[in-house]
Amino acid sequence: MVQSSLATKSQSFDLVKSEIEQTIRQAESSLERFQENRESGEDLQNCVDFLNQLRGIFILVELRAGTLLCQEAVSMANDVPVGANDDKNILLTTLNSALFILRRYVEYYHQQRADHPELLLPVINDLREARKEKPYPESCFFDVDVKERPDFCSGLSLQTFDGNEAEYEILARRMRLTFQVALLGVLREKNDVVSKKLFGRAARGFARLCQGQPMGQMWCLVAIVADTMLDRVMGFSKARKRMFMRIEKYSREVVYVGKVATAKDAPDSLIRDLVYLLYRSGSANPEVTSVLSAYRLTPAEFPDSMLDAHARRLYGPGTDVLKSLSTALQDELNQLKDKLDIVERGIEPDLAELSSIADALERLANTLVMLDLNQLGTMARGEAVKLRTWEEESRLPADDELYKLADSVLGIEDAVMQIVVRGITSETDALAGGQRTREESLYLQEATYVVADEAKSALTLAKRAITAFIESDYDKLHLANLPATLHSIWGGLHMLDDPGAASVLERVAASIQERLLDAREAPQAQVLEALADALTSLEYYIESVGRREDRNADLLKLAESSLEDVGL
Repeated sequence: MVQSSLATKSQSFDLVKSEIEQTIRQAESSLERFQENRESGEDLQNCVDFLNQLRGIFILVELRAGTLLCQEAVSMANDVPVGANDDKNILLTTLNSALFILRRYVEYYHQQRADHPELLLPVINDLREARKEKPYPESCFFDVDVKERPDFCSGLSLQTFDGNEAEYEILARRMRLTFQVALLGVLREKNDVVSKKLFGRAARGFARLCQGQPMGQMWCLVAIVADTMLDRVMGFSKARKRMFMRIEKYSREVVYVGKVATAKDAPDSLIRDLVYLLYRSGSANPEVTSVLSAYRLTPAEFPDSMLDAHARRLYGPGTDVLKSLSTALQDELNQLKDKLDIVERGIEPDLAELSSIADALERLANTLVMLDLNQLGTMARGEAVKLRTWEEESRLPADDELYKLADSVLGIEDAVMQIVVRGITSETDALAGGQRTREESLYLQEATYVVADEAKSALTLAKRAITAFIESDYDKLHLANLPATLHSIWGGLHMLDDPGAASVLERVAASIQERLLDAREAPQAQVLEALADALTSLEYYIESVGRREDRNADLLKLAESSLEDVGL
């Protein structure tokens, strides 16, 4: 059911993508004209209208972050008066930036087929802060009920505090100072490793002072979060800095109010923020999984490290720039492949050609390293070293050596082609060498698209042929080539490792042969309807082939059921 919902959502987005992009451009143009002429109230109102239109579309296709961003953008635009002075420049600049990032997010969602609203939260908060509004917490899009809380301290080994009141106050002050030093280091963006360790130490100290009291649970959770952030190398965003500043207030209460403050329970909103950090960490440590399991959660499949990589891509070069970069790198690789082809064919073999290929690989490696694609750069440089060695040994590479070199070049080309889709991220860099999976190969994706197009064409042809067969009073000439046509795409589906679809298609082709072509009598209406239903179900199924969402196996079951109903 979830997979079907995701597929429907993706298809709905495809229908309105061009309208979204056009409306964003119109909003940007209206805002630009208003910035040039502050007396043009019509342009400002047009911008607001376009933003409201975008909000409606995003509600329709269920993009939560886009909906919230447009809502905040409308509120900001309404705060800008006609004839606005320079004191409103910050509002206009922030609004302009938000529209730019929104356009980038639309590109991102179209390529990824996954909605990660957290990526737009910094921009949404920029809009709110520009209007002097309270920013949303990092867990804004995190749905979990934290009213029922597990024992967060069960996984921590805490010493019991047996001191008197004076010793209690001394330890409380020392732990608060520890927490403040850590917070100050975070705010000044100094060594965050030390800050995380200090946060964990201070939280454990406060947990000892609050042992057995409700506030102690919060401090135990803070300690787990600090340890997890250290373990998973999680950074301190503006939202996280605000969260730790909020926690510092509770450390002050322990110092100045005393033990009475430990009887107070931490608010649900703060617990939700802390649990969200554990969820987003992707950590599988026992203390983390214990907390998440209590809320029926598992570590996020899209962890914090990946979120950072995708955020850099969202705020980095646009699709047009990435396409130009990818094309330029592919041109270099094509020249490389031509030279390798000459060496492989043995056409006037020349050792100087090895030096030329090595030079090209070294230039490519330097470019890749400059783009922060270090693994790919290392691969290219390693192959260049091998070529230099063969040149020094005054020999041409053996067949197996040449094939390994060609495989590396094709691997780099595969990654370079995916820059457009993945961006310049660690995921792209991870495609180097043996880290590429079968599903990640762009060549396989291209083959999948070709097979899908051919299959859709063949199924459309089949439906037309059956319609012509009926309309011509069952002239079998219209069906003569149909079994062979369907059998050709049967092989393509097997190549894509989809035996289920291939099996259904084979049954359809066999039924057409037996019940329509080989039969002497006119086919029954039920048989024709069943074949039409099966072909339609297959056609809908094939539409998902080559897309990022999972294929809908229920459509194959529907096709099989249609055939079985009439004994096909």
